[in-house]
Amino acid sequence: MSLGGALEAGRGVVPEDALLAEKGFVAFAFTAAMAYVAPAGGTKPLYGTNPMAFAWPRRGRPPLVFDQASSVTARGEILVHLHDGKPIPEGWAIGPDGTPTTDPEAALAGAQLTFGGHKGAAIALMVELLAGALVGDVFSYEATARDTGTGAPCGGEFLMAIDPARCAPGGDAGAVMEHAEQLFSKILEQDGARLPSDRRFAARARTPRDGIHIPRSLHESITEMAAA
Repeated sequence: MSLGGALEAGRGVVPEDALLAEKGFVAFAFTAAMAYVAPAGGTKPLYGTNPMAFAWPRRGRPPLVFDQASSVTARGEILVHLHDGKPIPEGWAIGPDGTPTTDPEAALAGAQLTFGGHKGAAIALMVELLAGALVGDVFSYEATARDTGTGAPCGGEFLMAIDPARCAPGGDAGAVMEHAEQLFSKILEQDGARLPSDRRFAARARTPRDGIHIPRSLHESITEMAAA
């Protein structure tokens, strides 16, 4: 089902790190969330899914941008499985009793797991400290305690911007960018390899022209919610 006629041309929502990269900065962004994720070895939600983002400027083309959760999957993916009546893959979550589960409802009531076990948990902890304690804001478990039923995170965000010219010998930011492009070229030489965000920016350019396609069931659900 096409929604081509319903979309206006425009850039849509652009993350802060991407905006900084468009101005020539290397950028990092970290933000905590509600307590959804158990620490490594634990069984109770304590951390948020704690996404982190990185952006690298490129001359004459969109920046390289990626963002990812410290959990195995974003919480929205579990909600999609629940909506579709499908089990979640093993390793995504544990139920309220602390045992592994493939039931999305039990997963939402229990705790999500970090990617890479203790490695992802260490990254989640880092994000909590940067977006919580360092900027004088709350940790994810504190945001959950403050929740009034909206389920909306109320924590902080930590942004860091680095001027390549400040790091380059002689202040030559162009040399830094050129060196990075050599690495990107090496990546793209390999069949099947791609750079993070390439598909995103291609889709952003294509959507205003062609629209997007979604399942009819999703369109019907959106229509029902709009009517309500």
